[in-house]
Amino acid sequence: MNIPEALKYTKDHEWVKIDGEEIIVGITDFAQKELGDIVYVEIETEGEEVAQNEVFGTVEAVKTVSDLFMPLSGTVLEVNADLEDNPEKVNEAPYEDGWMIKMQLSNKEELESLLSAEDYKTLIGS
Repeated sequence: MNIPEALKYTKDHEWVKIDGEEIIVGITDFAQKELGDIVYVEIETEGEEVAQNEVFGTVEAVKTVSDLFMPLSGTVLEVNADLEDNPEKVNEAPYEDGWMIKMQLSNKEELESLLSAEDYKTLIGS
């Protein structure tokens, strides 16, 4: 199971990469394995302010559809357009080419609610 130490995580299995003012969000290796083959990613919140824990999109796998929850309050700046034609990138490289959104944080205090890699490993029993 790949759980990069440099990232932060949520209980809903999203990962968060803090890159200066920009935050990149995707789903974890654990989540993509649980979902199975991802066939469609739908995110229609680009340009919108979304509150922490609200749904910002969905991921459709062969057997299920799963909501994507905003890990932090903020504005969705960019959606990974590559996923429209290549949703399998989420399975192949969830922390690289399979990222979901880039966002601007609106409440820095919410960063405290994120899990460390160690805490996330405990959560999933890894």
